[in-house]
Amino acid sequence: MKRSPIRAITIAAAVVLGAVPAVRAQQAQVAVIDVQRVVTESDPGKEALAKLKKLQEEKLNQAKAMQQELDSLKDQFNKQRFTLSDDKLAELTKRIEDKGIALKRFQDDAQRELDDARRKALTTLEQKIMPIIQQVGKEKGYLLIFQKYQSGLVYADDAKTDITDEIIRRFNTSSQ
Repeated sequence: MKRSPIRAITIAAAVVLGAVPAVRAQQAQVAVIDVQRVVTESDPGKEALAKLKKLQEEKLNQAKAMQQELDSLKDQFNKQRFTLSDDKLAELTKRIEDKGIALKRFQDDAQRELDDARRKALTTLEQKIMPIIQQVGKEKGYLLIFQKYQSGLVYADDAKTDITDEIIRRFNTSSQ
């Protein structure tokens, strides 16, 4: 049995027109989340950032104290270099070098420790946030949820797609 071209076109048009609402519905089921905002605005995120800031301040204070010791030794060297014996100058020079090496080592270790602490804190937050995001995604029927700025996304209508506020609200209540 041969189909007429008009009937084939009518069937094709019906399929296409029937698919348009389905495509629109699927497009409406995409959301974005600003993970940076969740970290900086949620209570657990603020707590983690405060701990990181405290650790950073402690390391900075330790580094300042070490730098002051080094500066003091350099100042002593400059004031006494003409009055001290060669042995005492060599000893003072060695102490300055040792303090400089210790300071550099401390700074490197402190940076590594801060980076590790930051990575652990963010990983812990992520482990707590992901179930909430997944729950919201299932409840709201989202097909996809993108990280707003790390997904290559260049535009999203925040009023329709951004679920960050809801995630922050739920994250705050789940951590109490």
